[in-house]
Amino acid sequence: MLTELRVRDLGVIADVHVVFDDGLSVITGETGAGKTLFVEALELVLGGRADATMVRHGTDEALVEARFIAGQDEYVFSRTIARAGRSRAELNGRMVTIGALEDAGRSLVDLYGQHDHQSLLNKQAQRDALDVFANVDLEPLRVLRTRLRVLDDRIASLGGDEHRRAREMDLLRFELDEIEHAHITSEDEERELAAEEDLLASALALKQAAYDAHELLVGTLNPGAIELLGTAIESLSPHGALKDHEARLRGLLAELDDASNELRLAGEGFEENPQRLEVVQQRREFLRRLVHKHGESLRDVLAAGIQARSRLDELEVNDELRASLESEREALCSEVHAHECAIGDERRKHARALGEAVQAHLSRLALPSARFVVSLPDEGFADDVEFLFGANAGEPILPLAKIASGGELSRTMLALRLVCTRAPETLIFDEVDAGIGGTVALVVGKALAELSTEHQVLVVTHLAQVAAQANEHLVVEKSEVDGRTVASVVRVDGQARVVELSRLLSGHPESSIAREHASELLASAGRNSSS
Repeated sequence: MLTELRVRDLGVIADVHVVFDDGLSVITGETGAGKTLFVEALELVLGGRADATMVRHGTDEALVEARFIAGQDEYVFSRTIARAGRSRAELNGRMVTIGALEDAGRSLVDLYGQHDHQSLLNKQAQRDALDVFANVDLEPLRVLRTRLRVLDDRIASLGGDEHRRAREMDLLRFELDEIEHAHITSEDEERELAAEEDLLASALALKQAAYDAHELLVGTLNPGAIELLGTAIESLSPHGALKDHEARLRGLLAELDDASNELRLAGEGFEENPQRLEVVQQRREFLRRLVHKHGESLRDVLAAGIQARSRLDELEVNDELRASLESEREALCSEVHAHECAIGDERRKHARALGEAVQAHLSRLALPSARFVVSLPDEGFADDVEFLFGANAGEPILPLAKIASGGELSRTMLALRLVCTRAPETLIFDEVDAGIGGTVALVVGKALAELSTEHQVLVVTHLAQVAAQANEHLVVEKSEVDGRTVASVVRVDGQARVVELSRLLSGHPESSIAREHASELLASAGRNSSS
C-alpha cells in the first residue's frame, strides 16, 4: 500500500508531505486547488511522462517521492523533473531507468482516470482477469508445456531432424575413417619422424665425417693419431721417472683405438635411402594436415577420433530412442491441445457472464446504456482476449484502451474491479464521479467503499456522497504566500469534515441545512461526525 507521498515544487505545490492510511481515502478541494496534481505526481513517480513546464516557477526542479509497503518489503520511488535537462529516477536509493520505475510500480498501483497507468488496459491482464473470473486452472497446462519443452530439447540433442542427423553421421564417418586409417602409432610419432627425416637427409655427410675422423685416427696414408701416440709412448718407456705419464698415454691409446672402431662402424651404418626419406616426408605432411583439421597436435587428432566414435555410436543407437520420444511427443501434443481447447471452452463459457456482470455494475454507476463485451476467438485456446466498451446506445464498441472519457474509464475500471478482485493493492481513481450525482453518487461511493475492504483505494472526487464513504478525508487548499499561490493538504475529521462535505453539497459550508445533510451522509456511511 501507499504509505507516504512527498511532492516539492510541482505546479502550485511548494512542499507537501502526506501520510496515507489503508481503506478508502478521498481527496477533495476547490476547483483549481490542485487535487488532480497529486494524482499526476503519483503518475510521475511511477514512470509517467514528465514535462518541464510542470516545475514550479522560480525553481530548478520538481521532486516526487512515494513509499510503498508490500508484505514484508518496502519500496521508495523517487522522480526528479529538471526545468533544463532530463528527469532522474531512483528506486530504493539507487538510480534506475524510467522503464524500471514503471515496471516496479505496475504490481503496486493502478491509476484510473485520465491517466494511462491501468493494468487492465493490457490484453494479457484482461485474459488473466477472465481466467480468475472463470476460475480457470492453468497450472496443468503449464506443466504439460514444460514437459513438451524438455522433450523437444531431448529430441534436439539427438541430432536434429533426419536429414541433418544423416549429414552429421556422414561427416563423422569420414573423419573417423581418415583418423583410423592414419594408423597413428602414438602422439609422439610426428616428433620421431622429424628426427628420422633429419638423419636420412644428412646420411652422406654423417658417413663422410665418420670416415674422415677414422682416417685421422688410424692414418692409412699419413701417420694417424694412434700411430703418433704409440711413438710418444715408446719414447717415454725407457724412463722410469715418466712412468705415470706413459701409463696415462697408454690409457688414451686404448680409448682412441675403441673410438676409431666405433667411428668405422658408424660410418658403415649411415646409408643413403631416398625412398625411405620420401616416405617419411609424405607421412609427416599427411600428419600435419590431420593436425591442422583437428587441433594443434597428434594428441588432439587422437582425441577427435575418440569423440567422433562416441558421437557416431550415440547417433546410431539413438534411432530407436528417437522413435520412442517422437511417439511420446505426439501424444503429449494431443494432450496439450485437449487442455487448450478445454480452457478455451471455459473462457468462452464465462466471457458472456463476465461481460454481463460488469455491465450490471456500469448501469448502477450511471452508465445505463453502456455495453461491455469480452471478445475472444470462437474456437481453440482463445488466448486472444480483449475487453470492449461502448458508452452509448447506437455507438460502436471499442477496445477498452481507446475509451476517451476519463470518467467513463474510471467507472468501467471500478466495475471491473468489483467483479475481478485480483489487482494491485493500491487503486487510485480520478474522475470516477464525473457527470453523476444524487443516488448514483451514493452507489459509486458505496462501490468504492466495498472495493476498499480488499484494496487501498484513493479517490479524487467533488461529490459529498463519495467523500462521506471514506475513512480518511484529505482536503487540498490553495492560499497565497508572499504573493505566490501555494497548495497544501489538510486531513479533516469531526466538524471540519462536516464543513468540507457541506461545501461539496451546496457551495456554502456555513449553511446549517448543508451541514445537517453532511452529518446525515456521514452517519449513513457509518462515519462519526462528532470526533
